Amino acid sequence: MQRQRGITLIGWLILLIPLALVVYAGVRLVPVYLNYLNVSHTLDEVASEYRSGGGSASVDEIRNALAKHFEIDEVNYPTVQDIELTRDGSGWHLEAAYYDYAPLFGSISLQVKFDKTVTFGNGG
Repeated sequence: MQRQRGITLIGWLILLIPLALVVYAGVRLVPVYLNYLNVSHTLDEVASEYRSGGGSASVDEIRNALAKHFEIDEVNYPTVQDIELTRDGSGWHLEAAYYDYAPLFGSISLQVKFDKTVTFGNGG
């Protein structure tokens, strides 16, 4: 009597279902990470614009520059008001610390925490 070798249909399902869930979650997270890359790029761009200014920019000027870049890059979340802008000595710190969500199915979603800080002016 010959012994059969190989994997059964149930074995394939047990193998492929977790892999499919991971791939699906990855696909759902792509827009969230692309948005974060836009936010990160915007903070870097604003910092490079004001880096040579010696920290003489005002809060309103920096927020307006952020708003322009967010509009160009089509960033809807976080908003400009969600970006923390602080002055340390003669330098500025821009921090985007926020949570974003990617819906999976039904009421289940993935939560991702992002935190990006840039420093510019005389202090950075």
